[in-house]
Amino acid sequence: MPRSPKDYTSTEGKPNWCPGCGDFGIEMAMKQAMAQLDLDPDKVLLVSGIGCGANMPNWFSTYGLITLHGRAVPVATGAHLANHELSVFAEAGDGDAYGIGMGHFIHAMRRNPNMVYIVGNNTVYGLTKGQISPTSAKGCKGPSTPFGNPDPPINPIALALANHCSFVGRGYAGNLPHLVNLIKDAHNHKGFALVDVLQPCVTYAKDAGYKYYQDLTYDLQAAGHDKTNPEAAMKRAVEPPEKYPIGIFYQDERPLYEDELPQFKKGALVHHDISKIDVTPLFEEYSF
Repeated sequence: MPRSPKDYTSTEGKPNWCPGCGDFGIEMAMKQAMAQLDLDPDKVLLVSGIGCGANMPNWFSTYGLITLHGRAVPVATGAHLANHELSVFAEAGDGDAYGIGMGHFIHAMRRNPNMVYIVGNNTVYGLTKGQISPTSAKGCKGPSTPFGNPDPPINPIALALANHCSFVGRGYAGNLPHLVNLIKDAHNHKGFALVDVLQPCVTYAKDAGYKYYQDLTYDLQAAGHDKTNPEAAMKRAVEPPEKYPIGIFYQDERPLYEDELPQFKKGALVHHDISKIDVTPLFEEYSF
């Protein structure tokens, strides 16, 4: 019997996001993608950090873990390395991913573990009342910048391309069919897959609402973009901010992180027999 989004939905409560929040679109897109991929909920792990969207694991019936601010990626990487038979999704907001979590983001792209990183990019710290985030536009006013943001925004797509991320995609929370397919493509990709999601914050970023993105987004693949061409991908990534291309910017094949490590040749670590391993010599070597 075909799976449905309900198969991935927790019975322990309902989301507490603001009505109209883009997180609802991300949540449903993830559940629809999982259902269409026919993933066993018992073999899916969803890891998040801190923020509005980081409550996501609460609303899923899969395995879930809410970690520290900015730490979703290293925790998800560790879980993946222990059991890379799981489908691992990490989820974060733009402040979580591109602020305090930036170092982890860059090193994950470098290592290329087989996992999906979904970033809800609403350009504000919504959980803490709308302060500017790393992706806020220069001049943007907020509680922490009453005279305007003095810094230019980070371009996560260009950053990912510059760091040779093996799958670089962008979706839009208001275009559910497109986002579902993008998440499916990211999951089926062998390697680290970034899915940056343009996400309206209806409470603190009202100038960039659904109509704003609806009028300015366009489908890269429908426009004939070659996702195998890194130069073409970077050109799309740095287009004027009046345009928001969505889709797959770039995708290539690279060795997986776990394939580079000899300890995984016998399979996932969770299946290794450690009953006869004696760690006493290690304790003796490092004890004082």
